[in-house]
Amino acid sequence: MQLLAERYPLSCHGLSLSLGGSAPLDESFLEQVRGFLDRFNVPFYSEHLSYCSDDGHLYDLLPLPFTEEAVHHVAARIRRAQDILGRRLAVENVSYYAAAHQDMDELTFTNAVLREADCDLLLDVNNVYVNSVNHRFDPAVFLAGLEPERVVAMHVAGHYDEADDLIIDTHGASVKPVVWSLLGQAYDLFGVKPTLLERDFNFPSYDELVAELNTIRRLQRDANALVRVTVDG
Repeated sequence: MQLLAERYPLSCHGLSLSLGGSAPLDESFLEQVRGFLDRFNVPFYSEHLSYCSDDGHLYDLLPLPFTEEAVHHVAARIRRAQDILGRRLAVENVSYYAAAHQDMDELTFTNAVLREADCDLLLDVNNVYVNSVNHRFDPAVFLAGLEPERVVAMHVAGHYDEADDLIIDTHGASVKPVVWSLLGQAYDLFGVKPTLLERDFNFPSYDELVAELNTIRRLQRDANALVRVTVDG
């Protein structure tokens, strides 16, 4: 690990912090994470804007209610996590299927949490698209409504089309053209950010994975070229 850290800037992504949960934050775990991040000079650490535990881990990323109370609750826990980590935390927007209680839409909720916690956003572009179909909103409007300075990294992945009005975020398929298009829009809005291609199973050939990585690189080059043209013009 030390040799790897000396050659490349590392990023770490968590699955079990349960930022939106009701059980106390695992501060001992956060202290261990800080030790790891400090030891290997990791500049970027992210978690999910969700919860995954109650009396034990539930092994799923469950959605939060989009309410003022939930904003205050999760923002306070993010601030505490950042204090212990000694660095900013990026939270990832998650896909969800059965909506919890909603006094506001997902965009309003997400922005409210980011502002109150003063944290960053790991933008999962596929999750935006999945939620836009399942909960009937315009994904381009969602992207345009985010604060650009909060977006520090991106994820992209494949999904499964269950029905015209239901798609499942699986990480088990190739990225769909509509999601590639949305990723390009995200680069245009927020600039080129470190981007992770997620694939958890149904792995294709190595050449197919490289082709998807090359699509990311092409979209990034296109976005950078547009910036240069705009500046030069």
